[in-house]
Amino acid sequence: MRAQSSATTAPRIAVAADRDRAGLGTLQAALGVIAFSLTFPATAWGLEGFGPWSLVAVRSVLAAVIAGGCLLALRVPPPARRHWPGLAVVGGGVVLGFPLLTTLALQTSTTAHAAVVVGLLPLTTALCSALRVGTRPSRTFWTASLAGATAVLAFTVRQSGGALSTADLYLFAALLVCAAGYTEGGRLARVMPGWQVIGWALVLCLPLTVPVAALALAHEPVRLSAHSVTGLLWVAVGSQFVGLVVWYRGMAAIGIPKASQLQLAQPLLTLVWSVLLLGEHLPVAAPLTAAAVLVCIAVTQRARG
Repeated sequence: MRAQSSATTAPRIAVAADRDRAGLGTLQAALGVIAFSLTFPATAWGLEGFGPWSLVAVRSVLAAVIAGGCLLALRVPPPARRHWPGLAVVGGGVVLGFPLLTTLALQTSTTAHAAVVVGLLPLTTALCSALRVGTRPSRTFWTASLAGATAVLAFTVRQSGGALSTADLYLFAALLVCAAGYTEGGRLARVMPGWQVIGWALVLCLPLTVPVAALALAHEPVRLSAHSVTGLLWVAVGSQFVGLVVWYRGMAAIGIPKASQLQLAQPLLTLVWSVLLLGEHLPVAAPLTAAAVLVCIAVTQRARG
């Protein structure tokens, strides 16, 4: 009887443990989405006192100092040699490429406009992930992907007066590099803790970000204010490190497709922050396009199973 009881209880404990792990992973991914949704408003605040190159380089250096301190304090050994190429992709896409391109775009674009364009990120991440692992998405997936891309393209052309602006080109490029960084980061987070993925990627970029920060601060004017300092600290600590830590941990726990579903809320959250924190006036097309993209991405996630 005791053996039968143990045999019955063990699967229940395993199921409960899996449920708890999935719940924690969902919570971590959701916290990452909230952190990311504040990135554009915080960047806009940071640009009030820093130049674009200074803001991006300093935020990366600050985040790397925090990450490096954690790695040293916990005596984490360096990753295996085979993981460094993937970490370089994470660094190039998430640490350097996406922050720089979106910051350059936000010099002339509103955060609401940028949020709608970058709302395609879950879709581009799904595409990049499919290409990376060699899967063949269904026709429904491609149809919904094309519909979402068309909606965003129509929005950007209309808002830019009939043609794509330089800011739009920056934003579309940011989508591609960030999708690559997210895909590699999600893959690496399966073999090492998520915080170590972004931590080592930040440290890997230090030889580049430190001299760039020094040069940028010497040539770009700096005007310290409550907004600029708060914006810098948020993008450095909240977006660049803490947000990515919980995001990669969440992706590792629940998988890239489910995590991407949670990211559907990010553009809409950014629209809310742009009104509450920056006082922006939203064109009617912004929330409508964001909602249309949300539906398209939801279809792609369902199509991927």
